[in-house]
Amino acid sequence: MSIKPVRSVLDLMPILSRGRFVERVDQHLTAAVEHLESLPDQKGKATVTITLTVAYQEGRTEVVPDVKSKLPPEKSFTGTPFWIVDGGFSVQHPSQDDMFAGPRAVRDRDFG
Repeated sequence: MSIKPVRSVLDLMPILSRGRFVERVDQHLTAAVEHLESLPDQKGKATVTITLTVAYQEGRTEVVPDVKSKLPPEKSFTGTPFWIVDGGFSVQHPSQDDMFAGPRAVRDRDFG
């Protein structure tokens, strides 16, 4: 019985690491799709890179597969403005202190 040589990447992929490599590629692809679907802006792109390193030495050839993903960065939080008051953070502008101090006393005026 003669063994048919592998000449197609589609035939080679399932053989690599006894099929575990194809499973890993599928995991990367699934994660990329899920990440893209969850983007708040409904827009982005991911990259799944498959590398096959082929090494030859003294009549023996070895194929070492690798897969990597690059997902779009998650949207960062927006900044929150603060003012420094007494060495700490405050969301209230210092010039508005008197607006939130409570009711003010009515001054007696001479209207005459």
